[in-house]
Amino acid sequence: MGFATEFNSVCKFKSDQELYELLEYGRGKMVKSGFRVFPTGQKVIAYTPANEAIAIVRILASIAEINFQGEEVTQVEMELVRKLTEEEARIQTALAFEMFFGEKA
Repeated sequence: MGFATEFNSVCKFKSDQELYELLEYGRGKMVKSGFRVFPTGQKVIAYTPANEAIAIVRILASIAEINFQGEEVTQVEMELVRKLTEEEARIQTALAFEMFFGEKA
């Protein structure tokens, strides 16, 4: 058991449904495995499951818990600040591949 700190400017979705809800309703949450610390109150870049930058979001809450299946999980609640423009998304995606995700295939 222990906490892993997320990089303070990246919020990567693993689920298309969680991302859809955020973009559709302006608020949403995602569930990550393990205990993690997200920068509550900060704005971060949100990435799709395909590692493409898509929006700026504000982290509202980061709740680490052990769920009913006995797994350590962190729920991250956020609100949509705005979607990125096509140019912003292209540049942020390219930078993220260089810095975090590795080279694009």
